[in-house]
Amino acid sequence: MTSWLPALLWTVNGLVLVYFLLINGSYLFTSIMAFRALNRHRARMGSVDVHELIAQAGAPPLTLIAPAFNEEATCVESIRSLLTLDYPEHEIIVVNDGSRDGTLQVLVEAFEMERVPRHSTSDIATAAIRGTWRSRWHPNLWLVDKENGGKADALNAGLCFCRTPLFCAMDADSILERDALSRVVRPFLEDRHTVAAGGLIRIANGCDVDSGVVTRVGLPRSLLARFQVLEYLRAFLAGRMGWEALGATMIISGAFGVFRRSTVVEAGGFATDTVGEDLELVIRLHRHCVDRNIPYRITFVPDPVAWTEAPESLRVLGRQRDRWQRGLSEALVRHRGMLFRRRYGPVGMLAFPHFFFLEMIGPAVELIGFAAFFLTILLGWATPTFIIAFLSVAVLLGMALSVLAVGLEEISFRRYPRFRDLIHLFGLAILENLGYRQINSWWRIRGMIRFLRRQGGWGEMTRKGFGARGEVAAD
Repeated sequence: MTSWLPALLWTVNGLVLVYFLLINGSYLFTSIMAFRALNRHRARMGSVDVHELIAQAGAPPLTLIAPAFNEEATCVESIRSLLTLDYPEHEIIVVNDGSRDGTLQVLVEAFEMERVPRHSTSDIATAAIRGTWRSRWHPNLWLVDKENGGKADALNAGLCFCRTPLFCAMDADSILERDALSRVVRPFLEDRHTVAAGGLIRIANGCDVDSGVVTRVGLPRSLLARFQVLEYLRAFLAGRMGWEALGATMIISGAFGVFRRSTVVEAGGFATDTVGEDLELVIRLHRHCVDRNIPYRITFVPDPVAWTEAPESLRVLGRQRDRWQRGLSEALVRHRGMLFRRRYGPVGMLAFPHFFFLEMIGPAVELIGFAAFFLTILLGWATPTFIIAFLSVAVLLGMALSVLAVGLEEISFRRYPRFRDLIHLFGLAILENLGYRQINSWWRIRGMIRFLRRQGGWGEMTRKGFGARGEVAAD
């Protein structure tokens, strides 16, 4: 046997153990912080009437910008949900980003839209605008038709036609709960320095949707979609709530986030040369405000909810996670000057290092670690102590963290009322670490490789639509 192989394997195993301790320890820390923050949030919101607060402070006018590319299956239900929102003064701008299906025709017919000119309010460059439309029956509903330029370009086009101090960036296939806007604007009313706030994203698969409203919450039938329900609970309740408690919110989901228009325009709008425009913008806003000594706050609010459709095939889900990893890598490398910079506070000293070293590079470390672990066992070099230690930090602690995320959901919001659904979620928390997590790591490694090779593109996605049976291509 080659003399250097045992030394190499044990070195790799040691480094991987340290990695798992760091990342799972980080998750545990943010979960504890999230638990405390959620308890404080519940206690506070129990004595605060959001609608009364808005009535007293005055609701700032807001524009919802919803980019749509090949969203024929879901766009009508989504727009109907936006029209039912309980918010005093808001406009809706749907941006048709050169769809190749019937998105434009479906929207025009469903909402009886007619061509009406609308003047631009900013000079952010976008792909050519083909026309603007307005609904006859809903005067606050607008449609911007443009050449294809990607999601970020579509958001910039909507931003160019935005006339309100706040805007909400969202996906055209998302469904907002009726009070979502009222809740997500609360930080802007409480602190005039707030420049961005994100809300909670939940999986709509398995739920009943009627006229753009989620009428019954349930788990998806697809095991793959159920795993994603658990992932979203862990990412938002245990992850983003924990970072919010530390004052280091670095991610606001592109599916639902509210921004101060003037600050985003000053920062240059959404970057069109990345597939992670939502993450990149939030990081750039941190940098923009700190570098210019602008008092600011970027926050996460756990109770405003947007519902979205999750992929139900390995192929589509793999493309999504590949894209997410590329977007993460692009944003972190672009703004690497913030890494360990004290001037950027908790973001520079805590959040940025976590995402740079553990989330961006981590998937490769995980797969190498499992490969080295099984090779060590096959060669007969693994001791019982090593096996127990590895499984404890790599698998058992991961299971415990997922169980904790379900517990946070149960004690905080309990949106899945059936006891059977709760048991399923706890079972998934154990099962996901035995294969699904490793497959996810491979998809993320593939995204990292494509980033290093500078291979772009979103990749074609498929959606069934809310309550529909067919599928339609969408990006």
